[in-house]
Amino acid sequence: MTAVPTPIPSPIPSRTEVVLEGIRHRILTGLLIPGQALVETDLAAQFGVSKTPVREALKTLAGTGLVVMNQYKGVTVRMVDADMAREVYDVRLLLEPEALRRVVRRGTPLDAARDALTRAGAAADAAERSLANREFHRALYAPCGNPLLVRMLDEVRDQAALVSAVAWAADPSWEREAAEHAEILRLALEGDADGSAAALHAHIASFVRRAFPRSQEEDGRE
Repeated sequence: MTAVPTPIPSPIPSRTEVVLEGIRHRILTGLLIPGQALVETDLAAQFGVSKTPVREALKTLAGTGLVVMNQYKGVTVRMVDADMAREVYDVRLLLEPEALRRVVRRGTPLDAARDALTRAGAAADAAERSLANREFHRALYAPCGNPLLVRMLDEVRDQAALVSAVAWAADPSWEREAAEHAEILRLALEGDADGSAAALHAHIASFVRRAFPRSQEEDGRE
């Protein structure tokens, strides 16, 4: 009996994945701005595909919170306001420092975080720097040993990046955040689990306070 060869998975991403990553990259690097309409026929022409992969990609992006699908208005890049930003960053504040604390206590190497920090410092433009900073944060929490915790943080990762893109467009603060990233990594590499977690918490909290400050009226309701 002749054995049937096992098919070798193609390394080429499916058309939907290509479109998905292409649209996500454009949103997170500011090429597509909040509120901008995403027209299936236009995107299909730009990516050289039919409307079906575009439609599937947009559905996936709606699931991650990057785009909004409306029966009457069509599909648009999600708008960023103070409430949305604070909700996303509140989740990060609750989960991300604890994930880093666990990573440090496990003694996990942080080479990926160090590499991402280096790439961010050497970035030629804002888009490249933004992607490197995003990779830096994920490298801090991904090896925490709890896949569910990683998935929860991954679910808000795109929305957090969208918030950052909007904030940086209004008030670039790369140098300050780069210094904070370096301090977080230094503490983590020294094995200071609580110190690195506290520094990460302060970094996340200060960013959202600067970018989306509360009014006196809002503070009074707290």
